[in-house]
Amino acid sequence: MSNREIIERYYREHHSELLAFATIRLHNNEEAADIVQEAFLKLLSEQRPICENTIGNLAYTLCRHLIIDYYRRHATRTDVAHELARSTMGSDSAEHILSMRDLTEQLERSLARLAPECQDIYRLHVYGGMKARDICDATGERYKHVEYQLGIARKHVRNYLRHIS
Repeated sequence: MSNREIIERYYREHHSELLAFATIRLHNNEEAADIVQEAFLKLLSEQRPICENTIGNLAYTLCRHLIIDYYRRHATRTDVAHELARSTMGSDSAEHILSMRDLTEQLERSLARLAPECQDIYRLHVYGGMKARDICDATGERYKHVEYQLGIARKHVRNYLRHIS
């Protein structure tokens, strides 16, 4: 039996189980469905032979790793976003205003080095307080694309701020 046949058979028989596994861990049906789909796509692109006895373990392991990656992406927020959110609740002293202005200037300098689309998505997230799903609705972009662009921007801003501090 070929890899494709083994995977198709496993998909028909165990898709709902894998979906339940992901849904319980993510508490989000849409994200769980995306992760299960991505796991099966990775299985289909696997070049090495897949055995009927081990495909279940492989599928669950792929899902578990994708879930961990999902939480890792969403758990990391930039220091700038936290500082902006925290500081908007603070005082309006002159020192505070100058500090925020300086921080915003540094953020904009770092964003200037990114692609315009990435800049726009990140600004909606930081300044507009929008989540990835809201940005998708506002821009018409795919959810995964928005997440990817946010990840690039966060990483870039973190590195930039590390080098200037």
